[in-house]
Parts: sequence; C-alpha cells; structure tokens
Amino acid sequence: MKRRHFLTSSASALAATSPVPGAAAAQTPGKRPNIVYLFSDQWRTMDHGYMGNADVRTPNIDLLADQSVNFTNAVSGIPVCCPHRACLLTGQYPLSHGLFLNDLRLNTKAPSFAQVLNTAGYDTGYIGKWHIDGTGRSAYIPPERRQGFDYWKVLECTHNYNKSRYFDQTEKESKVWEGYDAYAQTRDAVSYIRNHAAQPSGSRKPFGLFLSWGPPHAPYRTGPTKWLDRYDDRKLTLRQNVPPQLGKQAQSTYAGYYAHCSALDECVGWLVAALKESGQLENTILVYTSDHGDMLHSRGQLKKQRPWDESIRVPFLVRCPSSFKVKPRRLEAPINTPDIMPTLLSLAGVKAPESVEGENFAEVIRGNRKLEDNHALITCPSPFGQWPRTQGGREYRGIRTRRYTYTRSLEGPWELFDNQEDPFQQHNLIKTATHRALRDELEDKLKARLLATGDDFASGDELIKRCGYRVDARGTVSYRDPKAWGQLSVPARTG
Repeated sequence: MKRRHFLTSSASALAATSPVPGAAAAQTPGKRPNIVYLFSDQWRTMDHGYMGNADVRTPNIDLLADQSVNFTNAVSGIPVCCPHRACLLTGQYPLSHGLFLNDLRLNTKAPSFAQVLNTAGYDTGYIGKWHIDGTGRSAYIPPERRQGFDYWKVLECTHNYNKSRYFDQTEKESKVWEGYDAYAQTRDAVSYIRNHAAQPSGSRKPFGLFLSWGPPHAPYRTGPTKWLDRYDDRKLTLRQNVPPQLGKQAQSTYAGYYAHCSALDECVGWLVAALKESGQLENTILVYTSDHGDMLHSRGQLKKQRPWDESIRVPFLVRCPSSFKVKPRRLEAPINTPDIMPTLLSLAGVKAPESVEGENFAEVIRGNRKLEDNHALITCPSPFGQWPRTQGGREYRGIRTRRYTYTRSLEGPWELFDNQEDPFQQHNLIKTATHRALRDELEDKLKARLLATGDDFASGDELIKRCGYRVDARGTVSYRDPKAWGQLSVPARTG
C-alpha cells in the first residue's frame, strides 16, 4: 500500500471539504450497517474478565466478547492519547499525519473517518474526549476543526470526571455533564441511538457514532462510590512484574482503576440494550476498545508510551451484524491503530481513501483470510511527555508479533521478549546467543516496516525540528500556558 511520509511528501493537500477519492460517493446507503465505536482512555487489555482477570467486574463486556471477534493481541502502535486518535481518524501512521506528541492539532489534509462516512451517506457523531485540536484542553472547537462529525458533544480533554464540561454543535459556551461524565455521555449516546431508530424508515440514514470516555485514566479514585465500595484493595491480585515494595500502593491504584472499569462496563451494557431495544443491534458493527494501556506500577512505572504490553496492548472486540455470519472467536493476529479505519469502512461496504496507510482486516474478521506472519509496528518518536528521559524514556521502534516483542533504540537493538514463555516480560533475550537468529529475523521485519512507512528513525529532537514544533523546557507541548497554544498547535505542514 502506498505510504506518504508526513515530513517529506510534496503531494498536494486534501481539503476537509473536498470529495473523498475512492470513497464511493455515488453509492447509496441502502442497508449499510451502523457503526458504534466505544473507546476508553488508558484501559489495558489484561484487565477484563474475558481476558482472565478474576478481580475486575466486567460482565457486560465479557458477554460482548462472547459475541465478537476478539483480537487478543491488538496494539496501540503509538500508545499516547493524541497520536492514537489521529491514527484512528486518518488511518495513517504518526509520521504521516504528524501528531507524535500530545496536545497538537490534527490537520485536514487526509480525509477523516467521519468525512468518508458522510460521503457514503452516513450521519456521524462524536461524544466525549477529543484531544486532537491543540488549542488548549478547555477551548471551543469550531465546526471546521471537527473532522466532519455533525453531531457533537465534546471537550478537548479533561480528567475531572465529576465536573466535566463539553461543547455541543451550536453553542460557544461550554456546558457541564451531569454527575459522572461517562454515565452522562453514555446516556446521550443512548438517546442518539433511539432518536435514529425513531426516524421514518424511508429517510433513516445509517450512522457512525464514536463515544470516547475519559476513564479509567487517572485520577483513579474518582469513580462512582458504588463501584469504589466494591473493591477491597487488600485482596486484589497484582501482576508479577509489580515490585514488592510498591505492592500496597499498587493495590490502592488497582481498586480505583477497577471502579472506573466497572462503571464503563455498566455503560457498555446500557448501549447494547439500547441497540437491541431499538431494533438496531443486528444492523450495527459494534466495536469496543481503548486508546492505550497503563503500566499501573508494573516495572515500577505508571502511565503509557512504553513498549511493554501493559502500555501497548488494548482490548479490541468487533461484534458484527447477524447477516454477516461472522463466527465469534479469538484471533491472535495483532491489529494496529491505523488498521481500524480501513477495516471498519470495508466491513460497512465503504471504500477507504487513498491516504489510508493501515491494513484492511475485514476479510480476516469474516474468516476468509488467515494471517500467518503478522506484526504491528510500535513507535515512540519522541521521548517527552508521558515518558521523559529523566524517567528512562527513549526513542524506540519495534514490532509486536503474536508471540514476540522486539524493539530497538537509537543506540541499537534494545529488547526481545518471548511473550508466550515470559508473559510479564521480565527476561530480555536481546543478547542471548540462542536467540540471535530470531533477533535478526525480527530486525529485518522492522527495517522493512520502517521503509514502508517512510520512517528514517531520526531522533525526537530532529523530528521536532523538521516539523517546526515549538516545545517548552521539558521538550513537550504545553497546554497549561495559554500564550503557547497558538504557537504550538498549528505547525507548518509539508505534505
């Protein structure tokens, strides 16, 4: 597939309002399926009942998993909020769309997920956290910067879940979600679903609805009291790679994190019930996932951006309409963030635009194609923000296969883990003589992937310089200083 590197391409830009090449504009919606895309912020895959965690209560998501294609090795290829969302909405890799740091603004040069759906006859909606506008986390986002979404109840970013603000389609003054924001946002999504079902069948359009929750991202102990009371932090099982001296602190973190998780599980139950009661469940592609994981004290670390499974592996469930005759099952083949847009568009019968770089997994989901040697590219182009150099952060590139994780830093080969034999990634095999051939094989795969994506593995400082980004003393974009937003959020685009 054609790759267009953000830093070097001289191709002309695609305006946000221009027709979408190859997006089947002349096709009629017919009985195309709805798409409901549910994603949380910072919920790693191993913390679900269906993935073997007996402590966390996720009965609604567990039931959904029984009805879905479950990508057990789904990967967030650049596990940071803003870059992930840009990959999701463009189907591109970060050095193509240019957002490899938090708090930048996504340009309008590639047709967005919503714009493609609009062209194909869909209504589109977005509710919750946006985090790709780069003008300040509480700032108003005008219609021309909404990437084509028509229904809109959004804030750039907040983690004040019990006093959470948003802007709707028309007002320039913000409003406040009632109570715990994930509950309120889900109730709004339920209303959206029911309102579409109530439209006359002759004029009813399919819809693509994206619901982006802020939890279970920190602060952890701010979830609903009824769920906080359910978890006794003295009885929670820690992952084996949590250092013993952090055990008590980690259990407290787990308890608050799990409370958020169970609240979101409740939300999933409401949404599935609304689809079923409105008669739309069997004409809807329902996706449940997260933008990235959270270390949660594994290896003594918190947050994301690291190349380890707690950070990069995310849930990814795809429940298809009954007419698709898709068999629910577990798939070990890694799927990456840029792959999501072309896969869902294909399942919906809509052609992806030429700007998309991800792989189409639709026939894998349908059971018509097997992936024997698949791998996902994982990247940290710039070690700032969530994992600065002062905390051991570094630039890296790597690949995650169904069994192995291989990474290299600017200094050379860095880590090799056999995730089947060593699921907590405690034994680095990079210098082990018996794994030299495997290391060389994975290095060849990585080199080929970097070549295909136009990534010359420059340093973070060099990439920032090439893009014209202006960063603060910590080497990151500042969203706390209003004077900086205008300078930092709209860098010069070259391709």
